[in-house]
Amino acid sequence: MRRLLMLSVFMLTLAACASSHLLTGQPRPPIDPSQVRIYFSAPPGGYEEIARLQTGSGAFTYGEQNKMDSVMAKLRAEAAKLGANGVLFTGTDDGYGGSSVGVGAGGGRIGGSSFSSGGIGVSISPSQKYAYGLAIYVANPPPQQQSVPLPPPMPAPQVE
Repeated sequence: MRRLLMLSVFMLTLAACASSHLLTGQPRPPIDPSQVRIYFSAPPGGYEEIARLQTGSGAFTYGEQNKMDSVMAKLRAEAAKLGANGVLFTGTDDGYGGSSVGVGAGGGRIGGSSFSSGGIGVSISPSQKYAYGLAIYVANPPPQQQSVPLPPPMPAPQVE
């Protein structure tokens, strides 16, 4: 019974972290997730839609930046599995989470012996972040913009 309970908890944890997609176009051979670009507006030159994506940050991800980093990485990974070289980001939602406390008690009698038990359960889990996007293929993506190096800092003025 205990193994079944542990397996159930494990499967629920995996399901909470899973990404999903709905195919709306033709998938391509998988690529490396590092080759997938995130577009926050329409990519230049148009695109071919491959799938609609949905993912969550996971039940044990704390901090807003960590949640966003998690969902962006998962969107890239799911798109890469489908051969998409881009994700047209469509938005995020915050899931439910928070703290809860449960209390239980029980008792009974078996073969002349009685027993009683009690328990308290505490759950402190953060709310999840969900992200949505379109897995897309861009035929001729523009080159990645390289950041321009900053000039060296000016020397401090000398005081006499």
